[in-house]
Amino acid sequence: MTTASKRPWLLRNINAKIAAMPMIFTTLVVFVGGTAWTVIYSFTNSKLLPRWQFVGLDQYERLWSNNRWLTSVENLALFGVFSLVLTITLGFLLAVLMDQKIRFEDTFRTIMLYPFALSFIVTGLVWQWILNPQFGIQHIVRSLGWETFTFDPLYNPDIVMFGLLIAGLWQGTGFVMCIMLAGLRGIDEDIWKASRVDGIPRWKTYLFVVIPMMRPVFITVLVITTSGIIKLYDLVIAQTSGGPGTASQVPAMYVYDYMFTAQNLGQGLAASTMMLLSVLIVLIPWAYLEFGGRRNG
Repeated sequence: MTTASKRPWLLRNINAKIAAMPMIFTTLVVFVGGTAWTVIYSFTNSKLLPRWQFVGLDQYERLWSNNRWLTSVENLALFGVFSLVLTITLGFLLAVLMDQKIRFEDTFRTIMLYPFALSFIVTGLVWQWILNPQFGIQHIVRSLGWETFTFDPLYNPDIVMFGLLIAGLWQGTGFVMCIMLAGLRGIDEDIWKASRVDGIPRWKTYLFVVIPMMRPVFITVLVITTSGIIKLYDLVIAQTSGGPGTASQVPAMYVYDYMFTAQNLGQGLAASTMMLLSVLIVLIPWAYLEFGGRRNG
């Protein structure tokens, strides 16, 4: 047994522990402390400034009786379901195409990943112009002779969330594609050789062999995408500012408006606590599947 192994565990790798202390301190003070502060003051009647006037669940009752909050949750649920399904599906299909050893793969991969390098503000402004009926897609198609063609999702309250969805897919699909492609490149080549020898169609190999083997990749993509959806804000601000009316309101806008515009800190903190709860609902099952399931196995 070496001398290092005889040391107490607190003294092992002491240099690494000292180097990690600023990060640990920041995590405890900023993230854990800030989260605890948010949850605690969501039970108070704070207005412009925080004040310790405990009101129980009044802020949450007021929150869930507010039509604007309910609309925000419905919009986020609609956007989230379609965004998750389409982003993961399109990202995987694009990764499968890229995995065929095509020519100029690096060029195509760069082109597909480029939108992810842009901020959501830039993406929102670009797609606001593209979807503008006066000089966007509708104007171009009508100038070609189709005078009755109508495509103005950002100005139609019934389909405005799908206009936001188009921009979100354009930005996020390339990133998901790269993660999926990395997972596909990690599949043992012997699996493909065995499937060819057995005469198994390629699509069946993907469906019944490759996808189950890529479960950790799909879970990681699911967590990353869902976390981004829950805090959706800047894309909406850039494209619609929550309009027309309240048709594209999302929870993050509700939090910002109540905390900084309406000067109702307690209501904004209650809404942000509900958003935190949504993130935990996603992260806890992921942590169990990744760590608890692996340990039990």
